[in-house]
Amino acid sequence: MVALQAHFADLKSKQNKAEAILAMAEASACGDLNDKLVGAWKLVSASSTTKTGERSETPYGPNPAGFLTYTADGRVTALISYGGRKPLSVGAQPAEQAEAFKTFLAYAGRYALSGDKVTHYIEISSIQNYVNKELVRSIKFQGDQITLVTPPTPVNGKVQTVELVWQRLRVE
Repeated sequence: MVALQAHFADLKSKQNKAEAILAMAEASACGDLNDKLVGAWKLVSASSTTKTGERSETPYGPNPAGFLTYTADGRVTALISYGGRKPLSVGAQPAEQAEAFKTFLAYAGRYALSGDKVTHYIEISSIQNYVNKELVRSIKFQGDQITLVTPPTPVNGKVQTVELVWQRLRVE
């Protein structure tokens, strides 16, 4: 009986070591991916597709601008400004203010990267409905660019899948 208990203890020890090695390998792989993601990114292009296949190369207007930042400690900040925005006039009226609000998106919070998905856990947003929500994006790494693809999302009154291509900003 003692020999059997020793045998099971030895097996348990080997299993714990194997699980620890596997956990370290997974953490290392995620760390490598996370290292590829950490940094500041500039929006290169945006396109969208509806569920009927209708495609738009300008879901955020012509020449939108945007910045996306991922930090090593798990923070994310996203800013997207529609192309063609006009400066607010002095004493801007509600309609003009509403247009300015409608054409700018900003949010920040935490993120987690897992395989080909990145999840943004929103803590603050220009769209209050996003606060305390999880925004899941498919992510593809291509050299110094990443492509994020949303699930079907309402944009400009239509449910669309949006594809955003971001270019890594160089540290100077």
